[in-house]
Amino acid sequence: MDHDREVLTYEAFGHAARDLAEQVVDDGFEPDLVLCIARGGLFLGGALGYALDVKNLFVMNVEFYTGVDQRLDLPVVLPPTLDVVDLTGARVLVADDVADTGKTLELVRNFCAGHVADVRTAVVYEKPGSLVRCDYVWRRTDRWIDFPWSAEPPVRRRPGPSGS
Repeated sequence: MDHDREVLTYEAFGHAARDLAEQVVDDGFEPDLVLCIARGGLFLGGALGYALDVKNLFVMNVEFYTGVDQRLDLPVVLPPTLDVVDLTGARVLVADDVADTGKTLELVRNFCAGHVADVRTAVVYEKPGSLVRCDYVWRRTDRWIDFPWSAEPPVRRRPGPSGS
């Protein structure tokens, strides 16, 4: 095992998702919907939806990381964008795989602010430098994380915007 990296297996992810759902229940929070931050948050959002018996799952596409330790200056919301009318008055649980800088979660939380009754965050991992202190965290680490869904390169690489 690489000591510079945190390695998450699918089996450990299952335990993490269940533990996070138990944290939410123990806290007395009853979300009306789970807002998944794509792409990494889709896995956690789906698992939390099942564990918390929440059928309303929404997706917000946010790009920040472009590679290992490579990211944009600021996270960018990608289309299609979520309509805040779908969130108005709801208790929202935001799900993501990691709170690294926290900028993505901050962007999504700010997007929800003023529209929702309550917004809370759940992540598998939280790093010490995160701007956002998440409400529900499975593990804290300062290492790079190998997630099972992104540990292998894509089977097919899609050409970039310039066709390269």
